[in-house]
Formats: sequence, C-alpha cells, structure tokens
Amino acid sequence: MTEKVFITSQQMATFVCPKCSRSKTVNVSKYANLDKLIKVNVKCPCGHAYATILEKRKRYRKETNLPGGYIHIAEGRPVNRGLMTVTDVSATGLKLKLNISQNCAIGDHMEVEFHLDDRNRTLIKKRVIVRNINGPLVGVEFEPTEALDKALGFYLFS
Repeated sequence: MTEKVFITSQQMATFVCPKCSRSKTVNVSKYANLDKLIKVNVKCPCGHAYATILEKRKRYRKETNLPGGYIHIAEGRPVNRGLMTVTDVSATGLKLKLNISQNCAIGDHMEVEFHLDDRNRTLIKKRVIVRNINGPLVGVEFEPTEALDKALGFYLFS
C-alpha cells in the first residue's frame, strides 16, 4: 500500500522508510502548488525503494463507508432529504456520497446524521456547509458552531 506523507505549512515533508524506519525531511515546495495527485518514488540509504503520495490537505482524513441521512437546507428552510454515505471524515468536515442527485449549491447548509463504526456505534449529528460538489460526491465543512466532539476525535485517530 502506498503511504501518504503530509506537506507542512513550511512546504516540508518527512519520509519514513517502511523497512528500516529511517526518516528524512525534504523541501517539497516545487510540488505544493500542483493541482494533481503527486506520487514520489523514494530510495532510502538502506537500499529499500518505496512510493509515497504527497498529501496537501491540512488535516488528516480517514476513509470510511458509513451510511446515514441528510436534510438539505437552502435559504434557511429544509428543501429535501435523502440517504448518503460518509466516504471520509476529518476534524473539519466530511465527504458525502449522496444516493440521489441534488440541486445543492456551494454555500448551502445540510444537517447530517450517521453512526460511527466504533464499538459504541456512536451517533453523530452535525450541521455542515457545502464546500464543493463533484457529481454525487459533496465535500462539506462543519459549521463553526459544531465543535469537534470527543467521539469523532477518538474515531479519527483510532
């Protein structure tokens, strides 16, 4: 499996050899502004070669497959509701796959509800803002009033 390496705000990335655990921090500023997937082949001094993906996101994202529901809110009123799947979770938002095509727009609000696949099947209810739309995939950010709760924080790093 190809590991992800996060780019820091100083445009640096730390590569860790999966074989010997030797690490090296490198300036990757030449890749930071590229708008595509960046795969880097690395050769460690121990002789092991491996591939990594440079991740430009500010926060860690955990891939998921969590079913749930949503209410689409436009101009302050519920417009539609439907089923969704949460395909990834971060400390600041979610990526949703909607079961039907919606007429949502960037800036619209939603109320989402789903259960984590943790031991307690923790119920998560959040108000979110639509930030990007790519077909059935909708990227949402938690509203500022929706602080990261403990259950979601523990889930992200488990």
